[in-house]
Parts: sequence; C-alpha cells; structure tokens
Amino acid sequence: MMEFFAEHGHELILKTWEHFYISLAALILGVLVAVPLGIALSRTPKFADKFISFIGILQTIPSLAILAFFIPIMGVGKLPAILALFFYSLLPILRNTYIGVRDVDKGVIEAGKGMGMSNRQSILKMELPLAMPVIMAGIRLSTVYLIGWATLAAFIGGGGLGDFIFDGLNLFQPALIVAGTIPATILALIADRSLAFLENRLTPEGLKDSYEAA
Repeated sequence: MMEFFAEHGHELILKTWEHFYISLAALILGVLVAVPLGIALSRTPKFADKFISFIGILQTIPSLAILAFFIPIMGVGKLPAILALFFYSLLPILRNTYIGVRDVDKGVIEAGKGMGMSNRQSILKMELPLAMPVIMAGIRLSTVYLIGWATLAAFIGGGGLGDFIFDGLNLFQPALIVAGTIPATILALIADRSLAFLENRLTPEGLKDSYEAA
C-alpha cells in the first residue's frame, strides 16, 4: 500500500479533486435549473406530471450513450462530462422540488397572501422553507448518483477517479480499481452527510420538530 501511495499519491489527490469538481459543477447546474423549474411546474400540475414523466423517460438512456452523444457536439474533456452529468442530476431535484412545493399547506399560503405577501415573497419566505426537507432529499439523492456516475467522465477524457478504474480494468491491476472506487465512495458519504447538515440548518425549527415527532 505504501508503495502504491508513493507512486500514485499525487495523482490520486489530483483525480479526487477532479472528480469532486465535475460532480459539484453538475450538481450546482442541476439545482440552478431544477429548483426554479420545479417551482414553476407546481403552478401547472397538469402539465407538470407529463413533463416530469418525459424527463424520466429521457433519463432511461444509458449514461455512456449520453456521454458519447456529447462528443461530436462538444468534443472531449470536462465540459461535456459536466453537461452530461447535469442532465442526469435534473430528475430527482426537479421531482422533489415540484412535490415539496405542491404539497405545502394551501392554508398557509393563503394566510401569507392575506398578510400582503407577493408571489415572490410567498415562494422565498414560506413555500421554499416549508418544502426544504423534500427538496434537499432530492439534492442528496442526485449528489450520490452524480459522484458514482462521474467515474464515467474518464470515458470522454473528463478525468476524475474513473481514470484509475479504467486503467485498472485495461491493465488488469485491481489496486488501481480500488484506488478509484474507495475515494469515490468516501466522497459520496461526505457529500451526503454535509448536505444533511445543510438541510438541518435550512429547515424551519417548527418543521423539524414535526418531522422528528413523525
């Protein structure tokens, strides 16, 4: 093991950072697109169900096929890998945002309007905070998926821990496969726990109490 770290230690740190960067960039794009879109869809439930079902069907396309699709359009490297992963990040975040906002107690929303809140104020101060546990569940699920799928970025020259896994498979070296797999697993666990902490901080106190009681 010491010999492996002596030989590949610097490369392992670099690949872990690349893996984290690719996953984080795709996740941020997913949140920036899916959360506002989920809020908008909560206003049109009839269209929303059809649209989310359509996105779900698109995501049944194999990951490698999506990555390969981006090669003739954008070439190889990190950018097409990030965009392909962003595509896969959408569904859990979009669906949970839509469900979370849609299921906010309508009486609470009406009370806010009665206090003079605008639609924007209602979303930012009432609907999003109340839907936060459901939204964060979608973000956490998407994050874990993305960190696992990011290993495929190596297929199109995107770097990351997938380089170790592919090299290990091609060279029949199990140590390289393990070197790519274990850090990715640790990254997923750390990301999930970090987002759970963030969820706890963003969820209103009264809502946390009701979840704990349930």
